[in-house]
Amino acid sequence: MAAGRTDSSDDRAGHREPDPERPVVHDADILFLGTAVTMDGDRPFADAVAVRDGRVLGVGSRIDAEQWRGPGTRIVELGARCLLPGFIEAHGHPIVEARLFGTDLVDIRPMTVPTAAEAVDVVRKTLSVRGTEGASFIGWDPLGHGPGLPDPTLQWLDELSPDAPLVILTQSAHLGFFNSRAAERAGLDATTPDPSGGRFGREEDGSLSGTAYEQSAIRALFPDHRNPREQFAAALSREVTRLNQVGVTTMSEMACLPEWRAALLDPNRSFDGLTVRLRLYAPAEETPPIGVHPGEGNDMIREVGVKIWVDGSPWVGNISVSFPYLDTELTRSLGLGTRPRTTTNYSWDALAAIVEAYFPLGWQVACHAHGDLAIDMVLDVYESVLYRYPGRDHRLRLEHVGAMREDQFVRAAGLGVTASVFIDHVYYWGDLLTEELFGETYGARWASARSAVDAGMRISLHNDPPATPENPLHNITVATTRRSRSGRVLAPEECLTVAQALRAETIDAAYQLFCDDVTGSITPGKYADLVVLSANPYDVAPEDIRDLDVVATFLAGRQVHGDLWAEG
Repeated sequence: MAAGRTDSSDDRAGHREPDPERPVVHDADILFLGTAVTMDGDRPFADAVAVRDGRVLGVGSRIDAEQWRGPGTRIVELGARCLLPGFIEAHGHPIVEARLFGTDLVDIRPMTVPTAAEAVDVVRKTLSVRGTEGASFIGWDPLGHGPGLPDPTLQWLDELSPDAPLVILTQSAHLGFFNSRAAERAGLDATTPDPSGGRFGREEDGSLSGTAYEQSAIRALFPDHRNPREQFAAALSREVTRLNQVGVTTMSEMACLPEWRAALLDPNRSFDGLTVRLRLYAPAEETPPIGVHPGEGNDMIREVGVKIWVDGSPWVGNISVSFPYLDTELTRSLGLGTRPRTTTNYSWDALAAIVEAYFPLGWQVACHAHGDLAIDMVLDVYESVLYRYPGRDHRLRLEHVGAMREDQFVRAAGLGVTASVFIDHVYYWGDLLTEELFGETYGARWASARSAVDAGMRISLHNDPPATPENPLHNITVATTRRSRSGRVLAPEECLTVAQALRAETIDAAYQLFCDDVTGSITPGKYADLVVLSANPYDVAPEDIRDLDVVATFLAGRQVHGDLWAEG
């Protein structure tokens, strides 16, 4: 694991250290009886799971269960329901979501506001209500909203809101549009330099065009967009409650800013209401910050790695690919052209310098890379640093991997690199990827999870919230069927089996986050992070897995969602 990891206990998760004066007993606090899918290779299925002091005490048969049953044991008869490890979102943004949707940022994502006309109407009405305060929005999506979205030029934005700041972020959040008042609020003008890893769009005379590409530039649009510290815990508590409802017990924050890190890891600060384990990834800087070390924290909140955005989004057109966009009405309207897009956010030397700065210090590095050319660059840099610093359990990461090729998966597996696959692209945008953007050859094979697993990679599946809503069961259905919203099956040879998809949402996701020693499977000694589903996912058709109910969710043996208790 990364340097700086010092403990595997967690008093905030309900774990109690053994009392040396107390006789050792085997009575369970909770005893689950019925079908359990453990994701433990030594015993993948069980009929009894015992929990004591927040940990898994035992896994076995109903006969085995008698040794764990005591006068105070609470019995849960599962019946037709099924017990699994809690789900893990290995590439998420819960703090971003808590801050965005807990403040004044308005959600206009296609999942919330379906049509272009409705999205524009929400923008106009919100601006009217908020007056000179202005407003910010997330979810502008010419693909998902369909035809009719205006071109958000600086002129259009200024006409829409001449006297108040206006910022609109795209669905992918890799591109933001801002008006002149928002630029004034942020202190941006023609002399403002582009930040590392991002840029501001400019007119021919060098003036700002009202566009900001990538996170480092977009963050500049919100100079005062912060939750007060006293609101931080409450906003995060609301967010994790929602995550527990879909069975999530562990999640990464892939863009953890310094002030968030300071709050979360402050030893004088309590997050007693936190019911999801957090693994933190900070945006990589050119020079690692002094006094910040990988592995800080505990089993509930731990700093793990850094994130680098090597390219952007297929919807924006700033991914680095060797193949062209199609010549369609949509690509023409988006200004994507038909030539291959080969620009990355960093040069090879710049990327190598950042990885070289962090890797020897023990940081796990996660690189956002959609395009095959961006992935080539990342693998080249990873191979170079691994050659100079061999032997570490590094679990270097590739994020999203939309256009990753079979030979690249093989190469990555050989290097010990893991991948987190944005599988929901297949469902929400699979038709557009195939028919409008890249064609059958490249679009249909987007997010080729089966090629990754067949190559020997350990992968996770993710939603990249707020890009799409967290829903592990939906991910499993998409990964095992590869059906788009229209019902079209895209590259069926890339379907995962149910077992492979379950691993990608549990134990392999935990492996990627360096927490497979404490969660991710129902294994004696690990935390009792558990989810109870309305049925065994192996017993229903893959397309029906997304419709299973999350009956209950447990973190360290404490029920944090649902009402499961049975008599006994």
